[in-house]
Amino acid sequence: MADDITKRIAGFIEPFQVTPGSHVKLAKDFDPAFKAGIQKKKDGVGLLDDGITILADYQQRLAAEATRGVVVVLQALDAAGKDGTIRHVMSGVNPQGVRVESFKVPSAAQLGQDYLRRYQERLPARGEIGIFNRSHYEEVLVVRVHPENLVAQKLPPDAREHHVWKHRYHAINEWERYLTENGFRIVKLFLNLSKEEQRKRFLRRIDLPEHNWKFSGHDVQERRHWDAYQDAFSEMFTHTSTEWAPWYVIPADRKWFARVAAAAVIAQALIDIDPRYPVLGDDALRDLQAAKRELEDEAPDGAPADPFETPAMERAA
Repeated sequence: MADDITKRIAGFIEPFQVTPGSHVKLAKDFDPAFKAGIQKKKDGVGLLDDGITILADYQQRLAAEATRGVVVVLQALDAAGKDGTIRHVMSGVNPQGVRVESFKVPSAAQLGQDYLRRYQERLPARGEIGIFNRSHYEEVLVVRVHPENLVAQKLPPDAREHHVWKHRYHAINEWERYLTENGFRIVKLFLNLSKEEQRKRFLRRIDLPEHNWKFSGHDVQERRHWDAYQDAFSEMFTHTSTEWAPWYVIPADRKWFARVAAAAVIAQALIDIDPRYPVLGDDALRDLQAAKRELEDEAPDGAPADPFETPAMERAA
């Protein structure tokens, strides 16, 4: 059964992966409304529950093993559902083993530092899953669409020339390779929202008072750069989907499907890692048995010495 689920997950997420080395045109190559043959939301709920169950199991193993970590990179345009995806997909895991880092506009101090530094400083520890709600890819997205940000980053003039994006793609790829080689799995998800669906979600935030707080005029300003962002995303996928850290473009016009797909990709990453519970050595096992005997000797009259041990008659049978 476990092998069947693993095969199903691998087959399900295959259409979302950006093939390393391929040339991507986002609008042509990935459909925001794709549903992988799942016609109804109720059919997706069971799949999401399966993904959450797998995540909970493997996250516990990851924490116990404590030698490797996972970095989930989550990128999207406004209203694509990043927060909801995090909330639903990670709902079954131990919150002590998950860290969510949201990256806003860099501070004045951060603008005076290397652009990757603030991301490096907020990586998860070994045994943890870290989620970057927006990430180092803002440095080739927002900064590319708004090149005045290069000036704000106090780069020397020759570092702001036309080759800057090529150099940043290379630096990001090598940084992710370094993390991968040191035991951190990079899982990169892009929630792919159509322009029309974004328009509807913005209007919903405006029309429903309880959702007004989610809306910002800045969202509409960024929407005016839709085409420039689509080009920037396409270039990003083309140059940074690697064998060690491929991109997955998640159809996000239906929130329920985006959550199913995101859970499946993260679950597959943990299945690939296959963390194991630590195996105790001989000395530790002897200490364990000594502690067991001491605790059994303290059992009250009439109580089983060890209520979790299989009774002798059942063992004999």
